[in-house]
Amino acid sequence: MHVHAHGGGPRTIRVLQFSLCVTVVYIAVLVVAGLRAHSLALLSEAAHNLSDLLALILSLVAVRLQARPASATKTYGWQRAGVLAALVNAGSLVVFSLLIFYEAVERLLKPEAVQAGLMIWSAALGVVINGVISLLLYRTGGDVNIRSALLHEVGDTLSTAAVIVGGWIILKTGHWWVDPALSFGIGVLILWSSVGIVRETLNILLEGTPRGMKLEKIEAAMRSIDGVNDVHDLHVWSLGSESHALSAHVAIADIPTSVSDRILRDVKDRLLQDFHIHHTTIQFEHAQCEVAHGCVVAVSESQHHHH
Repeated sequence: MHVHAHGGGPRTIRVLQFSLCVTVVYIAVLVVAGLRAHSLALLSEAAHNLSDLLALILSLVAVRLQARPASATKTYGWQRAGVLAALVNAGSLVVFSLLIFYEAVERLLKPEAVQAGLMIWSAALGVVINGVISLLLYRTGGDVNIRSALLHEVGDTLSTAAVIVGGWIILKTGHWWVDPALSFGIGVLILWSSVGIVRETLNILLEGTPRGMKLEKIEAAMRSIDGVNDVHDLHVWSLGSESHALSAHVAIADIPTSVSDRILRDVKDRLLQDFHIHHTTIQFEHAQCEVAHGCVVAVSESQHHHH
């Protein structure tokens, strides 16, 4: 039994561990600064970073699990551990954004004075920290698990930048309502960023056609291989966000095994090169032909082998 492991590797693990340590320190800074400045925006950022911390922990656990080899009980390994982690991360973001909306409405109804200067400096520190973490995660790869954690960090970078602008407006105008208004905007950003991850992870778990793939294009590519007469019962799904599988019935002429092996190799090579599909299960079906060797025209439809 041979199944590719799709773990993130030592570099990804180091990046996640570094990000965890930095995020813990920044959360503490935000909580202290938010309480001292009476800023809901800063406290929202602290909560947002707490969800980032959870996202990073889940991603780290998932990366370690994905690196485990396949076994007799886990024949495809632990590739969907990252998908589950991404789904939990995105789901937590949805809940978190709803909580922000509630708190923002409460603060709009009862505005409180905030210390804009402290808001600005705390948010500026956050832009630097989250920006560095985002860059490191971006360079590790495109796994949906890592991308879900990356979305957390990018959302934080943008929202903390907005807090800087809001702090400056409060400092210049004294309009305290800007603070909860910023929180509401942060909530919208978080909610929007989580929807795509939820949809993609659910599609993987429901074994839908992988994102960006068209079944008709895959079938056409297989039919274009010399010796392939027909393709049916075609299924394509994802084992993990970066690992795809395919099963299909392929009709060929009643030809020697040496020739059918060539067809099988050509089909697998085309699927790997054009669609990055590594795991394939292809069943050949033969038809009786008018010419004994090299024939591509069946005598009658009833002589096909049906499933």
